[in-house]
Amino acid sequence: MSARIERVVTAGTFSLDGGTWDVDNNVWLIGDDSEVLVVDAAHDADAITAAVGNRHVTAILCTHGHNDHVTVAPELATRLDAPILLHPADDPLWQMTHPAVGYRSLDGTDRITVAGLDIDLLHTPGHSPGSVSLHVPDLSALFTGDTLFAGGPGATGRSFSDFDTIIDSIRDRLLTLPEDTTVHTGHGDTTTIGTEKPALADWIARGH
Repeated sequence: MSARIERVVTAGTFSLDGGTWDVDNNVWLIGDDSEVLVVDAAHDADAITAAVGNRHVTAILCTHGHNDHVTVAPELATRLDAPILLHPADDPLWQMTHPAVGYRSLDGTDRITVAGLDIDLLHTPGHSPGSVSLHVPDLSALFTGDTLFAGGPGATGRSFSDFDTIIDSIRDRLLTLPEDTTVHTGHGDTTTIGTEKPALADWIARGH
């Protein structure tokens, strides 16, 4: 079967700056019947492992280091015999959750391949210093973690985040992609570049 995108929704908590919130996360699988890339490792290793099945996992790629996106990364790495990939600028966040576990560093300009698909990694800081997005041209798909959602940018009101930086990332690296690109987000529904692009000025004006 040809390459495809699958979604696993997992539930858990997000903790930062002394607060805790209940959240549902999107975990994305990119691949085919033989091999797959896992995008984010949120909350439930059993559910993610079940979705992977007997396929070879090329990597567990974390779009950023917030604990709800990396919760079960070490467990999955052991179960699936796969490396964890993370941008090193998010190491302070990673250390809050998994201080004794290593990962393979991304530089934000890497290109990886899975199931015959070339995936371009874009460094899109703002929600966190090491946030990355994944562009898969052959599938007209973009995976944005918590950088871009349906309706606007990811949150920047907590430590390690910055609104002006996330706007620069979205404007310069994401909204320049084809308008028919489907945006697969870290939480909630998908959207498209063409849907979100006209609202950029409104986001800047409202400041979040």
